[in-house]
Amino acid sequence: MPIALDSLAALAALPFDEVIDVRSPAEFAEDHIPGAINLPALSNEERAHVGTIYVQQDRFLARKIGAALVARNAAAHLEGPLADRHGGWRPLVYCWRGGQRSGSFTVILQQIGWKADTIQGGYQSYRRLVVRALYEEAFPAPITLIDGGTGTGKTHLLSHLAAQGAQVIDLEHLAAHRGSVFGPVAGGQPSQKSFESALAAQMARLDPTRPVYIEAESTRIGRINLPPMLTSAMRVAPVIRLEVPLAARVSHLCADYTDLIADPDRLDAILTRLVQYHGHAQVDQWRALAATGDFPTLVTQLIETHYDPRYIRKPRPEGITPLDLPDLSEATLHAAARNLIKSA
Repeated sequence: MPIALDSLAALAALPFDEVIDVRSPAEFAEDHIPGAINLPALSNEERAHVGTIYVQQDRFLARKIGAALVARNAAAHLEGPLADRHGGWRPLVYCWRGGQRSGSFTVILQQIGWKADTIQGGYQSYRRLVVRALYEEAFPAPITLIDGGTGTGKTHLLSHLAAQGAQVIDLEHLAAHRGSVFGPVAGGQPSQKSFESALAAQMARLDPTRPVYIEAESTRIGRINLPPMLTSAMRVAPVIRLEVPLAARVSHLCADYTDLIADPDRLDAILTRLVQYHGHAQVDQWRALAATGDFPTLVTQLIETHYDPRYIRKPRPEGITPLDLPDLSEATLHAAARNLIKSA
């Protein structure tokens, strides 16, 4: 009997060994239940072909052709990715609406002897739970923001907090972006829906009686929009503002952005985007520093000329607690995280 989902927490608690998304690779790439594997019942091309026949030619013919394709693809999955699954394996299967693709694939799995089941309503029912959690309900735990200028080690402090048992949501990690003009990382950002799925899954695991530490962000990280429910909660959250000496910030950024330093063309392209803010003469000077490998001076000037002035102009919420750090060594960040957890 199809499983009806009433919450994201209930999904995580279901007694299944694996979640299988049988939608096409394109559908899966846009978004899927976190942790699910993709075993397409129809490829992208097959889904388009069957859909065209269904709409323009004959529904019965489309179902017959679709059934043959699903059976053929199911056989390939059984002989390939599923070849090592034991007799007691219990998979949960879903497609777009919980209909023919997941139903057909699940029947085959059940005939083998596996205790397979489907999600009632498929991906659409799951997506409604994500939307409800992010756009209709209040954030489920009290937030403490970690704020500070560029290069003050906010993300690294979050890692130390998480390692010591604190609740942490790293929004920049979920968005695959470091949150500035220099923020893009290799591989690009996820889709908006995929980001929301990952965020909602982490929210579903939060203990509402304990604070969750989140880095202060604007309403966008790269091209990802933060849900209004979250940004509203962040605006009224208490703030820990990191204060770090400039030299330590420069060293930290040079170590954190080695990927960008190693890619002169990419760095130059990003510097070009700063012309609109600082003019050609200033950006040409920064290009010259990059060309000679004087990255400490380049980073120092970017902090003093570009980043800090913008940070100072940002609206500052009430309830700010400054946290002075002499440096950004692992020992210093570990101690800072420990003290924050003790004082929470």
